[in-house]
Amino acid sequence: MSGTNNTEQPSNFDYEAFLNAVTEQAGVYRMYNHEQTVIYVGKAKQLKKRLASYFRQDVGSVKTRALVKQICAIDVTVTHTEGEALILENNYIKKYQPKYNILLRDDKSYPYLLITDHKHPKLGLHRGGKRIKGDYFGPYPSVGAVWESLRLMQKIFPIRQCEDSYYRARSRPCLQHQLGRCLAPCVDEVSLEDYEQQVSLAKLFLKGKSSMVIEQLVTRMELASAQLNFELAAKCRDQITTLRKVQQQQYVSGIAAEMDVIGLYRVKSQTCVHLLMIRDHKILGSKSYFPVVPSETSDEDIIQAFIGQHYLGSALGEGISEGNIPKEIVAMHSFEQINELASLLSKQAEHDVKISTNSRSERRQYLKLATTNAQTALVTRNSHKESMQARFVALNEVFELSNGINRIECFDISHTMGQQTIASNVVFNQEGPMKSDYRRYNVYGITPGDDYAAMAFALNKRYGKLTAQDTESLKKLPDIVFIDGGKGQLAKAEDFFAELTAKQGLDRVPLLVGVAKGESRKPGLETLILAGSHQLISLPATSPALHLVQHIRDESHRFAITGHRAKRQKASKKSVLENIEGIGAKKRQALLTFLGGMQEVKNADLTELEKVPGISRALAKKIYDVLHDK
Repeated sequence: MSGTNNTEQPSNFDYEAFLNAVTEQAGVYRMYNHEQTVIYVGKAKQLKKRLASYFRQDVGSVKTRALVKQICAIDVTVTHTEGEALILENNYIKKYQPKYNILLRDDKSYPYLLITDHKHPKLGLHRGGKRIKGDYFGPYPSVGAVWESLRLMQKIFPIRQCEDSYYRARSRPCLQHQLGRCLAPCVDEVSLEDYEQQVSLAKLFLKGKSSMVIEQLVTRMELASAQLNFELAAKCRDQITTLRKVQQQQYVSGIAAEMDVIGLYRVKSQTCVHLLMIRDHKILGSKSYFPVVPSETSDEDIIQAFIGQHYLGSALGEGISEGNIPKEIVAMHSFEQINELASLLSKQAEHDVKISTNSRSERRQYLKLATTNAQTALVTRNSHKESMQARFVALNEVFELSNGINRIECFDISHTMGQQTIASNVVFNQEGPMKSDYRRYNVYGITPGDDYAAMAFALNKRYGKLTAQDTESLKKLPDIVFIDGGKGQLAKAEDFFAELTAKQGLDRVPLLVGVAKGESRKPGLETLILAGSHQLISLPATSPALHLVQHIRDESHRFAITGHRAKRQKASKKSVLENIEGIGAKKRQALLTFLGGMQEVKNADLTELEKVPGISRALAKKIYDVLHDK
């Protein structure tokens, strides 16, 4: 591919000079506004002809006329084929997110089930690049679908789902073994041959070959019965019974071997695309997307953009990975590039991919189901939005802010006896939680357990660098800041903002409100404390304004405690040896290997510690003193 850069054009774009110089080959073009921001990305079989169409006198599309008025420069990248242009266009759309393109905006990679390539393989959830050796099954439309599959697999095939660190540390079977959900390979409760057999059956089941699994289990049951091994025969019988129940629940009859069904529903400027995923005659689940769609965009364009952005891989590592594109994609509308897109997907998937649009019988039923789900998802989303907006209105009736309430932030502190202190900052707007703006702060340099100092630390992290000249940051300054706590925490917040205003000359600061828990911490009895006057406000338990405050406070608490637990768990896994000066990774490994584990290191006396290679008498004494609290 080759590039031609014309981004140095003046604001009054000279399109005639540009069109005289532009190539007639296939390629991709990027249009820029006066701020040098990409506002549109397009592809063309003949670049000159396509770009000239934007500057005709009789352009009918309102969207195109609005776009052309903003063009200050155009970038052109030539490709060898139209297929290359299609891939590059989707890559650029994902990268630049231009406002006049249809934007999918789904940056999460799909979850898979993974059976690792170990002596005793583990079954678990995997997300991201396929760097771990093993067998991958999926992709699944949501993490919920994966957890459901894992719970189901645990009942049928008792192979381990624990982390490797937990597996290696076991000295006796865990609770899962006692419940009959794991064969306890960690302590050799099962032979390697029997464990491998269960892993093999699990792989067949995940590939959709349930009938073959049942046949093998029936053969094994009959053999065990003939050998009078009735305990094994009973286990095989129970597995067969569970499998047959699952088959009845999950199996899809007819032609639905491997396909995705795309439903579409629109209300004015809002759009929902619903994806129903079927693999190996099983419904894996579904997922709703809410793409940003410019006005005057046809349903056909939306379907084409969705398929391109969702399935085509890219240099950025986005899209569905090869081998997991279905053999058939069912959509409700045909579109201009359908053959080119099908060809590209076939090449990427390394098998034939068909895009069906004239659906009959069973395909039509699935399409109807996907469309109904799209409608339901959009109605539910709008209902949530309306409810959230009503709550914002109700809250403003309480505080009477002249410009209304558009953004709210809330802070909370979480720790255990002053250790592993985490501060959370959650953000809400009138559409609900803005999770991309959430922040957690590791609190340090304070007296353990001092919640007031921890609150001051979090506020300084969030707002400390704010200046009157920083217009971008000021746009994100909230209208209200809720402080989860009483008058003490609120006073700290007041002192912080008073100092910040005096230092930076801010002309606006958020309204500060403390949220004090009610008697027995019972929901509905919260008291709001206004900064300055410290006036107490008690709202009725049925008040939408109070429900919003509770929602924000609970979300802040959840976000803080989740971070705290993760930090605490990480700290619990940290070896005591890591805190001893002079003990690096090699010496830690030498101690554990030579003495046979951490417990043996703790029980060792000075003489035994000195025998470890690389450990001097002085270092041995230091280790002994630390481990015995001297």
